[in-house]
Amino acid sequence: MIGAATFIALLLTAGFGSETVEVRKRGAVDLATYECRDTPRSTLIQRACYDPAQASMIVSVRGTYVQYCDLSPATFDALMAAPSMGQFFRRNVAGDELGGRYECRVRGMPRH
Repeated sequence: MIGAATFIALLLTAGFGSETVEVRKRGAVDLATYECRDTPRSTLIQRACYDPAQASMIVSVRGTYVQYCDLSPATFDALMAAPSMGQFFRRNVAGDELGGRYECRVRGMPRH
């Protein structure tokens, strides 16, 4: 067991770097500007991260991070509050295989 002074010293000297994730069709994205939430109640979406300044969402869908662009804060909040996050995501965000409503290739990638 470590003493309180040692524990505090470790906390003060620990690096506080931001997290980077590999996003499909994009590469490495730094999540420093994103607010991330784990989503344990969804079997489809494990985590959702949102950057309101860029209106960009990055979600982990079955372990793969995917980015969506021009997504309003209201849509993100509705996704987080939906009784079935997976159904809401499929119907209102992801769309079909040809690219959904918020597909970044159609909308353009945010600058980070």
